Amino acid sequence: MIRGPGSRAPTPPSGAAPARRGAGQPPPDGQTEQVAAVEQVVYVERAASIDQVTPTDQVTPTDQVTPTDQVTPVDQVTPVDQVTPVDRVTPVDQVTSTDQVTSADQVTSILRWYASHARDLPWRRADASAWAVLVSEIMLQQTPVTRVMPAYEAWLVRWPTPPALAAASPADAVRQWGRLGYPRRALRLHAAARVISERHGGELPSSIDALLALPGVGSYTAAAVASFAFGQRHPVLDTNVRRVLARMAAGRQWPARSPTAAEAALARSLLPARPEVAARWSVAVMELGALVCTAGRPRCGTCPVAAACAWRLAGSPASNGRRGGQPYQGTDRQCRGRLLAILRDADAPVPPSHLDAAWPDDAQRGRALASLIADGLAEHHPDGGYALPAHPPADRPQVPATP
Repeated sequence: MIRGPGSRAPTPPSGAAPARRGAGQPPPDGQTEQVAAVEQVVYVERAASIDQVTPTDQVTPTDQVTPTDQVTPVDQVTPVDQVTPVDRVTPVDQVTSTDQVTSADQVTSILRWYASHARDLPWRRADASAWAVLVSEIMLQQTPVTRVMPAYEAWLVRWPTPPALAAASPADAVRQWGRLGYPRRALRLHAAARVISERHGGELPSSIDALLALPGVGSYTAAAVASFAFGQRHPVLDTNVRRVLARMAAGRQWPARSPTAAEAALARSLLPARPEVAARWSVAVMELGALVCTAGRPRCGTCPVAAACAWRLAGSPASNGRRGGQPYQGTDRQCRGRLLAILRDADAPVPPSHLDAAWPDDAQRGRALASLIADGLAEHHPDGGYALPAHPPADRPQVPATP
């Protein structure tokens, strides 16, 4: 699909615009998303892995925040009465623990609920470009929507297209990212913009394989962008969706810590056949998890599938599986954040003495600074100072650090 900067994908049949998902979750303190094959199912545990993004110290852990609210505005949603549920749902022949679920009814009920409850966010709108969808997906990893909104809008005002960002320096990207948290995401977006500009004529590619080849884009993000920006048919499983399916179909309060084959089969079985409806279904069940079937206080009384929810019918039994919050105060993550804030606010290389004053523990400060350099978020200058990266990694001069 060839699209100009700021353009939208062709309007799908029946007048529906491609669905948009929402916030963040992302995902986790790993460096790659944990699913290898998008064609099989795409999911992410945003508390453990964020498309190759190593968390830094800008964000206090929010294990209850799962960015999954990117949705197409209600006026862009194809009326549910145009969907013939039985014709559009693959039989659930490979799924265990689904006897309480009538898949066609569940899909129809959730789509109908979504049509009247979808929230209006800028990345869901018809005029949002594929680039804007990618920016939102990256920003929403492990970050609440309320924090993402101003950063997203400011980012796209400054860099509305990939070539615009590619022409800037990595330091500009990190500064613009500000205190959004997990700043390696800024470097990943900058690197992706360069690849898009050099290999794809400045246009975000629409194929899963091409998306997966972009820096910082793992299987979850590739499927999400393909679905929400280009209206394609891919299962998109994030933490919210996994929680909804675990409760609705398997009768468990929490999904397994790692995705299972049964979970993947269930996601595939519920995916509507029409691509534009499949994309809308993916964002609808994410929205249900974000607004109703929440981690902390599920609002079962307002859930459109409560009558057939296996977990509710079993009495909502408690189960293990939810991870506790990660400590932040006094950690290397906090130290990294403090050092990075000093580099971000400086217009010139920062003398080591300024960094020394920012954190009292010499050993911890040394570890944090070394990790910032290793992650490409800081550079050591010949004069002995430190600064944000002025060049992409491939173009960066190698300067040995002072012992």
